[in-house]
Amino acid sequence: MKNFVLTLFLVLTIGLLAACGNGEEATAGKEENKEVKIGATAGPYSDMVNKAIKPILEKNGYTVEVVEFSDYIQPNLALSKGDINANLFQHKVYMETFAKEHKLELSEVIVVPTAPMGIFSNKFSSLDEIADGSSIAIPNDPTNAARAFLILQDAGLIKIDSAADPLTISEKDVQDNVKSLKFQPIEAAQLPRAVDSVDLSAVPGNFALAAKMDLLDALQLENMPEQYRNRVVVNTKDLESQFAKDLKAAVESAEFEKTIDEEFKGFGKPEWME
Repeated sequence: MKNFVLTLFLVLTIGLLAACGNGEEATAGKEENKEVKIGATAGPYSDMVNKAIKPILEKNGYTVEVVEFSDYIQPNLALSKGDINANLFQHKVYMETFAKEHKLELSEVIVVPTAPMGIFSNKFSSLDEIADGSSIAIPNDPTNAARAFLILQDAGLIKIDSAADPLTISEKDVQDNVKSLKFQPIEAAQLPRAVDSVDLSAVPGNFALAAKMDLLDALQLENMPEQYRNRVVVNTKDLESQFAKDLKAAVESAEFEKTIDEEFKGFGKPEWME
């Protein structure tokens, strides 16, 4: 009986040790998986990942693949399906709206410097030159249109009803149109080309850069609300992962800010960087 008990004890002990060993190996294997994919829309934000984020992560042992997208739908869908580990292309309002509509759980890791919308003109070289009755092309989608009206108010060209919701401002909220501007809503992607056919054009920063426009040539740049700045986004379940923490640390680094200052002139920095 003593031999039986001793044998049973040894078998159970070996089994427990093997189980612990397997668990440790599985955990180690999981920790060592540093091959990641970060999605971004083609243009300034894929450039930001490639130039300002990827090199820092690679110094920390990651292998980073940047996946470019040409629309604003696929980056979040690819993220939700696990095809990528994070993305960079969207602001808070879009992220929350998209997540609600598609029943996804998305969370921001950190806000990044963002190309601001600007008022551009090939006809006028300053705000003071703008003539009464000038035409201005503005985005035809509600979110970007609201941003355009806020820029015009900051420039002193219009006055908006103080009771209006900043996220849904439209032409009906304009109480005082100082220069009697004529608003022409068009597709946001067409706004850079509209500079040649109208007096003024409110161009979102990403489309301006894609059209090789210099942000610093704008008559007025957006004093961007924080909710309109782009952010690095992950699936909510991965928000506390080591990768998400390392990604946040990379963006918070001095090396990242140095690259932004050198390569992304005119980008508005988020509050945490100021």
